[in-house]
Amino acid sequence: MARVPDIPDHERTPEQARIALEIAGSRGGVVRGPFAIWLRQPQLADKANQFGNALRLHGRLDKRLFELAVLVVARGWMAQYEWFAHEEAALAAGLPPAVVEDLRAGREPEGLRADEAVVYRVAVELTHAKDLSDSTYAKALELLGLDLLIELVTAIGFYTMVAVVLKGFDAPVPGGRKPLPQ
Repeated sequence: MARVPDIPDHERTPEQARIALEIAGSRGGVVRGPFAIWLRQPQLADKANQFGNALRLHGRLDKRLFELAVLVVARGWMAQYEWFAHEEAALAAGLPPAVVEDLRAGREPEGLRADEAVVYRVAVELTHAKDLSDSTYAKALELLGLDLLIELVTAIGFYTMVAVVLKGFDAPVPGGRKPLPQ
């Protein structure tokens, strides 16, 4: 059961209502997951939405690579809602279903393209080792360039923050589903 109940529409302050509309606008018309939690602190919700949108909607990193990094973070943290919210987007962005299934199962995916392999390695190292090796950094810098590497590491950090909030407040997946194996 969720630790933080959603704020019913009729109980939202005008500021919460405005921010909820902005959040829902780029998220299928709903406010769920970390945003439902942050909405109790409207300034946090607003800034998190802006930051998330800067990465998710306006970033230059290929969406396939972006979603791969998010799924690695979600799996690393066992963040059920984060996985739920990004699995379809990863598939729609062109991440092969076999890669998604390997990630779900906690296996290193086989047959990754060079750019996918380096994004996977960066995300795994930062998520699990809490560090980025010189060799992985050099490969990522060579393949992505500095600007996209900054964006990638920032996205990994943002979605790590999201995972911590989701785990800390036990944010539910619609229907009580658990898309990641326990």
